[in-house]
Amino acid sequence: MKSKLSLLSAALLTASLSLAPGLSQAAIPIAVEGQSIPSLAPMLERTTPAVVAVAVTGTHVSKQKVPDAFRYFFGPNAPREQVQERPFRGLGSGVIIDADKGYIVTNNHVIEGADEILIGLYDGREVEAKLIGTDSESDIALLQIKADNLVAVKRADSDKLKVGDFAVAIGNPFGLGQTVTSGIVSAMGRSGLGIEMLENFIQTDAAINSGNSGGALVNLNGDLIGINTAIVAPGGGNVGIGFAIPANMVNNLVDQIIEHGEVRRGVLGVSGRDLTNELAKGFGLNTQHGGFVDQVMADSAADEAGIKAGDIIVSVNGRNIKSFQELRAKVATMGAGAEVKFGLIRDGDKQTVTATLGETSQTTETAAGAIHPMLAGAALENNKKGVEITDVAQNSPAAASGLQKGDLIVGVNRSPIKDLKSLKTKLVDQQGAVALKIKRDKSSLYLVLR
Repeated sequence: MKSKLSLLSAALLTASLSLAPGLSQAAIPIAVEGQSIPSLAPMLERTTPAVVAVAVTGTHVSKQKVPDAFRYFFGPNAPREQVQERPFRGLGSGVIIDADKGYIVTNNHVIEGADEILIGLYDGREVEAKLIGTDSESDIALLQIKADNLVAVKRADSDKLKVGDFAVAIGNPFGLGQTVTSGIVSAMGRSGLGIEMLENFIQTDAAINSGNSGGALVNLNGDLIGINTAIVAPGGGNVGIGFAIPANMVNNLVDQIIEHGEVRRGVLGVSGRDLTNELAKGFGLNTQHGGFVDQVMADSAADEAGIKAGDIIVSVNGRNIKSFQELRAKVATMGAGAEVKFGLIRDGDKQTVTATLGETSQTTETAAGAIHPMLAGAALENNKKGVEITDVAQNSPAAASGLQKGDLIVGVNRSPIKDLKSLKTKLVDQQGAVALKIKRDKSSLYLVLR
């Protein structure tokens, strides 16, 4: 009975795979000993050569202030800072996206701070890689190698993914060598996790572990649907909750890096929040998905397109969005100058407007409100000593909080912060009032956000 049930299950899965829309003939199960059983082997034979191992070496440099008493003991020429250097090694994965030019995509956190990047190809060759460019806020890096007989992965349209689609993760977990795991797409548009500044993740239950970062998430045709990036691991191991950066988001970022050598961030010029049940009821809306616009910056792309405060943006280029965070991630990775169609609801009526995105590099004007509602209206920029307030819109929540242009955020409560990512990480789990430590001119003060 057990064998009959197994054969029946195999036959049913074979039938479902053969009927799946868009599935290539090569992905259909093969025959083994006269029985047709499902196998991903034919697809993987074509796809796995495009996934590489990434080994990095570098040196972490840390600086520690020397206490005044120590400096007094050793005289006026004693150093003010103590510099420590600590060598490090790291392992990750990458995906070849252009065989002719040798382009490889991986995560920024895999190669960050590396002095040397070595690529391990599927056939055993090792090649040194050149860093072309990175985007720390979305955690993408582009590398390039010079080698013959490379195999590139074909990229899919990740906007067409649906929950329940099959997904296969390929990478190099724990330095074991190339490993394949399978699962499904568990969710789309995951954000607000505090992992990256720009979040619009594909969630999957395909097993992803340390070393899988930068590897491929593919569909049953072997087409790239995402770059594996992070996991939720309460106990330190895989629990079936992994996240990948969508292929379309990767495409936009890579194209900008290749063309400009950097990411030229697109800016819409709005601040807002997720559409909650309370907001939806207050506006008499049936939908509970979208981004609620709190404020539109003067002379911004949104202002010129006719977007107004109180609008609910529900789609980008015809694709529905779930949250303001997803809207922010899509806009920021499309690139300056892109023409984008936004579907919105105003006074209960559906409208479509077209906006030409503005440009910024590291400034994240639209990100401020997503980090904390009372930062909305502030333009934030990474500074060597913290996060600088480069502008504050009049009558905005940021202005009401007491923030001023030129302020430098250096801490949250009693914890220091060094950049936008650490600021977001500190604020994401805070409940109730929170105190920002600010350096203004030559003095320090605390501002409370409620």
